Amino acid sequence: MSSVDGRQGEPLTIAQIAKRAGVSVATVSKVVNGRADVAPATRSLIEDIIRRHGYRRQKAAGPAALLELVFHEVRGPYPTEIYRGVRRVAVEHQLAVVVSELRGDHTPGRDWVAGVLARRPIGVISVFAGPSDEQAEQLRTRGIPFALVDPTGYPNHGAPSVSASNWSGGLSATRHLLELGHRRIAVITGPEHALAGRARLDGYRAALDMAGIPIDPALVRIGDFQILDGLKHTRDLLRLPEPPTAVFACNDGQALGVYRAAVEAGIRVPEDLSVVGFDDLFPSRWLTPPLTTVRQPLAEMAATAAGMVIALAQGRPLERGREELATELVIRESTARFRG
Repeated sequence: MSSVDGRQGEPLTIAQIAKRAGVSVATVSKVVNGRADVAPATRSLIEDIIRRHGYRRQKAAGPAALLELVFHEVRGPYPTEIYRGVRRVAVEHQLAVVVSELRGDHTPGRDWVAGVLARRPIGVISVFAGPSDEQAEQLRTRGIPFALVDPTGYPNHGAPSVSASNWSGGLSATRHLLELGHRRIAVITGPEHALAGRARLDGYRAALDMAGIPIDPALVRIGDFQILDGLKHTRDLLRLPEPPTAVFACNDGQALGVYRAAVEAGIRVPEDLSVVGFDDLFPSRWLTPPLTTVRQPLAEMAATAAGMVIALAQGRPLERGREELATELVIRESTARFRG
């Protein structure tokens, strides 16, 4: 019986794969478990057999009661909110959560794949990062579903994903500043490869366009979602011949940097400079003044992704492969009417 991916009959066992490839069972086992000590040509041959025919685990090697949660970086309150959402779903299904970090990378290395294949989790949730096409195929052929939270790029391997309504968030943040009378509005966005940052920037541009205000390239700054970006770019922005009267920082960390630069320059927030962030993470509401920001439901995004991989692991189809959860503008005391 054939299927849409061209496989014939039942998936193969390790012994059957070894026989077809003309190699030892131990060699196939190494490839199946992501071990690196296999010649590239042999690995490619075995992976091709697995891709075409499928791989059937022995009963003793079934999935462990784990969800694998992968962060590109574990720093600040963002990972805490993500973990909280995944943990909530994991507890409901009597699963544990394994956390791994890519140390700032957005694509896992071979060592990470080997670890996942050895642990055999129920599924993988990858945050602000994603496997390469080859790694995605390895997970798929081993029956390990995965979902992306806040993907950095458009997933071309058909992985389910969950994000926030970043474009709408950027639009509402900029509109708020426009409604307060600001016209010189700067934006400090995220890296160009990150979909979230690009969508927030597009929302900013759309708001200005709808208000009939030309975009000044000098007011558009590309950052990396770090506090230091907000500090450096705001220092530079405040030195312009015609500096901005408001800054939309595309995450709360960058907004912290904006605050610091304003203090250094002797500029008051919001009397002289209005500031809007994005995320609504601690300590935004406790800043002086409390930060106006766009709230994205990170814990709910993570819980949705966890539910996706559990459903796929149970053989249930997803109603939608891509989910986008609503953002909300939270107005506090860091924005004020333009008085120029």
